[in-house]
Amino acid sequence: MPIQNYKIYTRGGDNGTTSLFGGERIEKSSIRIQAIGDVDELNSIIGVVISQLQEQDIKQILLDIQHGLFNIGSYLATLGDKSIALPDVRYIESSIDKLDERLPPLTEFILPGGEQSGALCHLARTVCRRAERHLVVLQSEASDTDETIIFMNRLSDLLFVIARTLNQRQLAKEPVWDKSRWSG
Repeated sequence: MPIQNYKIYTRGGDNGTTSLFGGERIEKSSIRIQAIGDVDELNSIIGVVISQLQEQDIKQILLDIQHGLFNIGSYLATLGDKSIALPDVRYIESSIDKLDERLPPLTEFILPGGEQSGALCHLARTVCRRAERHLVVLQSEASDTDETIIFMNRLSDLLFVIARTLNQRQLAKEPVWDKSRWSG
């Protein structure tokens, strides 16, 4: 459904505030807006990952995640509107289990990297962790983020497993942490 009389700029945020979906004005520096921004940034990075992929199974998982992240952003922007369907954590856990069973077990710590889409998944994972931290802070102010915190926690694990999977499929060697290598 098209938005009537929509303009990309409103000038409403020129004073450092923004509107939530219900019309309430809130400071752009608030923890809620930081969390919403993190979720948006994460969704954008996942979009970049998808644009790099040939692997249809992982594209579909990440596209599903993007829809879930958009729901989370909407949920946060409407002060926990219970009519917005939050994504199911079991979907993430199931995806992790399917992908992880094909990976070699971890015996060492790996560094973020590998091939491009794998490295981008590691970047997405770190943004996901930041979003999770901001949601935890928001939880102390408003008790509407429990499910989103759990989702983000699992999502960071999924992004790690997807990074490993993409590196394995592209035959990219995962860089391994060597604690003696840094000579500073």
